[in-house]
Amino acid sequence: MGTPGATLDLRDRVRDVPDFPKPGIVFKDLMPLVADPAYFRETIGRLEAIARPLEPDIILGAEARGFIFGGALADRLGCGFVPARKPGKLPWATVEATYELEYGTDSLQVHSDALGQGSRVIVHDDVLATGGTAAAKCELVQRLGGEVVGVLFLIELTFLHGRDKLAGYDVHSLIAY
Repeated sequence: MGTPGATLDLRDRVRDVPDFPKPGIVFKDLMPLVADPAYFRETIGRLEAIARPLEPDIILGAEARGFIFGGALADRLGCGFVPARKPGKLPWATVEATYELEYGTDSLQVHSDALGQGSRVIVHDDVLATGGTAAAKCELVQRLGGEVVGVLFLIELTFLHGRDKLAGYDVHSLIAY
């Protein structure tokens, strides 16, 4: 799915970094895409085309790349942005979810008052891999009384079957590998 008239191939600005963060992992580096104003604008435009019809109140994104794209998307949509952070990074009362990664486990926290009851939330992240991070963010939204109206990624690594952990959600990605 893309923006009408889109001509840029976003894959042109995604760099593969082998053996990062550990041997056997091929990291999808989006920093060349962020650094190129035309590609970054195109990316946010494509995300907006998917997100706008979902009428979100909030974009929830995890550090760090989820902040970059999620914040820009929230601004474009005129809605709020809620950061999901690693434990110990938020200064207020938090709720936490722990999840499995393709290379270990981790946790995310959001402020306990980050969402109003019934808030329409798009859960956003840069990459859908095993689905653990996104599922944890969806859990946090639901625990705070929000409604997940969509789950939105730039990249989906289809061979890791992350969508399986997101069954029942409206899941979108711009690029599939």
